[in-house]
Amino acid sequence: MKKVIVTIALLAMVAVDVFAKGQQGSGAAPAEKVSVLVYITGQMAGSPPYQMLADGATKFAASNPNVTVKVYEAGFNQAEWESQLEEQVASGEYNLVLGSNPSLPEICANVGKKFPDIKFIITDAELKGNPQIATYLYNQYEQALYLGYLAGLITTSDMPHANADKKLGFIAAQEYPLLSKHIVPGFTAGAQMVDPAITVDFRVIGNWYDANKAAELAGSAMDTGVDCFSSIAGGTAAGMNKTLQDRGGYAVAFNTNEYASFPGVIVGCGIEEQEKLVTEIMNSCLSGTMHYGDSKTVGAKEGYLGFIFDDKGYTDNIPANMQAKFKEFYDKVVAGQVAYTLPPL
Repeated sequence: MKKVIVTIALLAMVAVDVFAKGQQGSGAAPAEKVSVLVYITGQMAGSPPYQMLADGATKFAASNPNVTVKVYEAGFNQAEWESQLEEQVASGEYNLVLGSNPSLPEICANVGKKFPDIKFIITDAELKGNPQIATYLYNQYEQALYLGYLAGLITTSDMPHANADKKLGFIAAQEYPLLSKHIVPGFTAGAQMVDPAITVDFRVIGNWYDANKAAELAGSAMDTGVDCFSSIAGGTAAGMNKTLQDRGGYAVAFNTNEYASFPGVIVGCGIEEQEKLVTEIMNSCLSGTMHYGDSKTVGAKEGYLGFIFDDKGYTDNIPANMQAKFKEFYDKVVAGQVAYTLPPL
């Protein structure tokens, strides 16, 4: 079903402009009512960041009776995202749109020109200078750096499915600037901090729904010597992981706990604190302290990106000496002791 609607509370819309026109900074008055459209560019199934975005907003609304939330899934046809968002905003039902996608700032800027009273808050994106839009960019170069380091330890180890080739794989659903400029370079840099000879075989599926293509790409990469993968591919990553399960290989995952989905295959999981960030965003909206026109970068040092160390999927599969090396590196990243330059988007 293309549209999923979650109504937390029915509140009569009042003639209150929650967010002052063109307001930037913390001088806005506290909001009396906030009606939020959580706009999902894709679908929540198989996409933990989108699920966490929706969960964060709906949980906040459940404990704040002056907040209402509707979740709308726009599907995978990107050509329709802008028209669908415009249709939703034109209903007059919302004063805030909350989304998470690097392509959303441009879409929201276009829609915002027609509806100057509405505000947009977008995570996993970057845009500065638009008084209707606030963005929060996860420092995924930083997360990719430590996940790449773990993958580097795995491919150079004597773990059962590791081979003599120093080759990692990275499978993406589609290419976009954050992926090509931050995530894949960060992953590669982290792996090469283990051994400069490590290479990364990067492959693109072309969409977010073809798990069979992901399985095919993983298999062909394994034929060249890849023994450990990562991915940014949503639900299609299941095809990659099934191939690893069948043939013997490893994966490290971004954003959420996936250990139980493929035991013994997924042996490392980063975590993105999307719910935490959404809660803070909603509190800022209610208190009138949200800064529009700004973009904030948040990462491991700020407590928004982490790693799940205490799951048996990690502790039972990664040798103790490797766990110690990885924890030492991870702690240095969090402390800001690993030097790197964040590439511009």
